[in-house]
Amino acid sequence: MMTMNHHPLHTNAWFAEHETVQGKNVVVGNLVYSLVLGMSVPDVSGSCIANLEVESLSHKRPTFHGDTIYAETRVLGKVESRSKDDRGVVTVETKGFNQRGEEVCYFRRKLMVWKRDSAPPRQRPYGDDIWDSTPG
Repeated sequence: MMTMNHHPLHTNAWFAEHETVQGKNVVVGNLVYSLVLGMSVPDVSGSCIANLEVESLSHKRPTFHGDTIYAETRVLGKVESRSKDDRGVVTVETKGFNQRGEEVCYFRRKLMVWKRDSAPPRQRPYGDDIWDSTPG
């Protein structure tokens, strides 16, 4: 219900079992996309300046209640900004997979990112010495 998609395919087990080709409830596609996008943030866009565009989005297979979702992202290309020399635009693609290794979601997007030498230092609410002590 977080997505406000009230289609019975997502909310009514009897309907899904008897009236759909999947035979059981399917997770709303936009929720799957949001989960996979969120999984890509630490690796890709957590320190970007802005998300610029989603060029494409496709749901390859249904995701069912109880599935485990994994995500992988790769960089496809980069373009330096013509107006500001401290940044550029990176194009990435992300795939979401279920526990069977089946691709359930794919999207391609563009992000504005800092160039390495211009990126502000990452800050944390704790010190840089967290790994300096012995374990335990």
